[in-house]
Amino acid sequence: MGVLNASQLALKAARSYLSPFTTSKSWLSTRTSLLGDRNLLLMGPPGAGKTTVGRIVAQRLGLPVIDVDDDVLEETWKMPVSAKLAAVGGERFLEEEGKALCGFSASGCVVSLTGSNPLHAAAMRHVKQSGLVVYLDVDTEDIVRRLSRMKVNRIVGQEAGASMRKILRYRKQFYEKWLDVRVLCGTGDTVEEVAEKVLKAVERYQNPAGETYVSTRSGSKESSKHKTYFSDVVLEGLAPDGGLYVPKTGFPKLDTREWLRLAGMSYPERALALLEKCIHPIDIPAFDLREMVFKAYGENFASEAVAPVKHLIGNQYVQELFHGPTASFKDLALQLMPQLFAYCLPQMCNYLILVATSGDTGSAVLSGFSGLRDGDRHRTGVLVFFPEEGVSEIQKLQMTGYREGNAKAVSVLSDFDFCQRAIKRMFGESGLTGHLAVEYATVLSTANSINWARLLPQVVYHSSAYLDLFRDGVIKFGEPIDLCIPTGNFGNAMSALYAKQMGVPIRKVICASNHNRIITDFISTGECDLRGRTLIASHSPAIDILKSSNLERFIYHVSGGDGHLVRELFTRLDRDRYFRVSEPLLARMQQDVLAGWCSEDDCLAAIRSVHTQTGYVMDTHTAVAQTVAGRLQDGSCPVVVCSTAHYGKFAPAVLKALQSQNIPEDPLEQLKELGAAASRPETHRHMITHLEESGSQAHTVCPAEYGVLVEEVETMIQDSFLKVM
Repeated sequence: MGVLNASQLALKAARSYLSPFTTSKSWLSTRTSLLGDRNLLLMGPPGAGKTTVGRIVAQRLGLPVIDVDDDVLEETWKMPVSAKLAAVGGERFLEEEGKALCGFSASGCVVSLTGSNPLHAAAMRHVKQSGLVVYLDVDTEDIVRRLSRMKVNRIVGQEAGASMRKILRYRKQFYEKWLDVRVLCGTGDTVEEVAEKVLKAVERYQNPAGETYVSTRSGSKESSKHKTYFSDVVLEGLAPDGGLYVPKTGFPKLDTREWLRLAGMSYPERALALLEKCIHPIDIPAFDLREMVFKAYGENFASEAVAPVKHLIGNQYVQELFHGPTASFKDLALQLMPQLFAYCLPQMCNYLILVATSGDTGSAVLSGFSGLRDGDRHRTGVLVFFPEEGVSEIQKLQMTGYREGNAKAVSVLSDFDFCQRAIKRMFGESGLTGHLAVEYATVLSTANSINWARLLPQVVYHSSAYLDLFRDGVIKFGEPIDLCIPTGNFGNAMSALYAKQMGVPIRKVICASNHNRIITDFISTGECDLRGRTLIASHSPAIDILKSSNLERFIYHVSGGDGHLVRELFTRLDRDRYFRVSEPLLARMQQDVLAGWCSEDDCLAAIRSVHTQTGYVMDTHTAVAQTVAGRLQDGSCPVVVCSTAHYGKFAPAVLKALQSQNIPEDPLEQLKELGAAASRPETHRHMITHLEESGSQAHTVCPAEYGVLVEEVETMIQDSFLKVM
């Protein structure tokens, strides 16, 4: 993968150039020298504490402090700021203020900007050149209380009749336009605590090397040979040694007051706050990340709440993860991941995204990548492999209906495990990847949950589920909940465990399997045994999986980062189709995770029972989780059942569960009949519209031969990209 390595070298060189604070010295011992002649600019609304925080930070760093109000504006105007505002009025004041700031010149200082400086573009471009802009993102209610104590009832730009809250919401867009670093201030944070957060935020910004990634199969010495950043893992997908990438230093942890702050936010705002803590701004600057997040979770979701939590029955709640364009939880990751991928793309090559799917991932990937800008789509192809007999008819129609840009779905006369195994083999063959890079300037990557950028956004909705229960008064903050997740590849469950690492009070992650039950057997016994085991088709095909890729990440974390152990276990699984973990390791796994399974009859019975009692219709995967939750959860706390797909995607099985007579053959007619039977949730209009527009499409069907799939890859590249002569 020579082209990729060249791009990585270019990216790493750019990092050195981009960061004004990059240094090999210790932050703690050289804080002053790190700033050099750069300024540290504090930005935020009136009442955010910029002046007081600026003084504390300047004292800690041993630097001069400048307050724009006192030291720039009043010195320039020779009158108090309040007098100037009264004399010229709000609109003229902003121009005069901006003009004064354009003449500002200083270096090596801590500068407290005014609350209205960011509204003047030319002034902000001028001062931003001199240093790092740190946004004090303080809770609006905290601001309102502070201004009330200060007897401030109106600020610059606030028209008569407009509330303080309204003008503060309006101004936030300008703060988020200019920031380099956000300091998320928790509800009730003191100025001393905010000052400490500022120092830590600057430390993080100037040290991108502190946020690198390692393979689950690497040892400590191997991982120190070179540094792999977020941009690298997004593009590579799979580590060169066959392992999966994980953050070297784990996840950042939020404190209680920061979580309380997030509780009052919308889903996109929560996503942005959490992802900013997990993606270094040198990889993706905060403003660009904001644009991606708000595009990902906007009008393309049928529910404004994006991933709402609703009461189901008893102590069970359901998080509806199916309101995206393809009616699957995969949309929560795959409306964002393609944008992250395109942002990280080097200019000198094309990328072909290879995807193995058991149903939902395929259409979600095709939808997500089709939403990219034209320039990005022209350099990005998507090829999806799915089992011909292993997905529902509606899932198949969703995948084969995409004909936008360089996108194609191909079925295989085998199961998901064969498709996933074939793709991993392609990544591991240097002869193949080298040939594609040299001949077509094309690099292979993946959007399966083995790709870190697929897994990371899923952490958000698990966190959001807890925040919704707290906001709605179901729990007090700090009280635990359980999550029950239908899973086959363990990616969704792994993202829940990462949410727990960030500080979400999740007691147990309950993994729910159908009769293929590979996860259940492993968590119960410590044995991963594929010998003589065949995949059995079910009503819940998205979890019809035997070889669970993300178990690598789970074992890596519970073993304390023992990459040698992970490599040994999964090498043994490839060779012998079997491994067993030690009893102490199994005990550590069971501290966080429970697992159970249910039969096909139990799944259908659960759909029928819940519908009879509540009018709510579950899909088959949600029914598996609801059944297992009822068996394993002790009732001492709420349990959130992850509803991973809309019931319409599995219409025949759901209609059978509801004891419908004469189930229609036409998928659209099936959806109409289901819509009439369900009082909630509502019919999924995006899905119906897509099926109506695309109709039945012919598609390629391949035999279960690795060489044939390789030929499909090369043909796809030839059809998608210009050949390099």
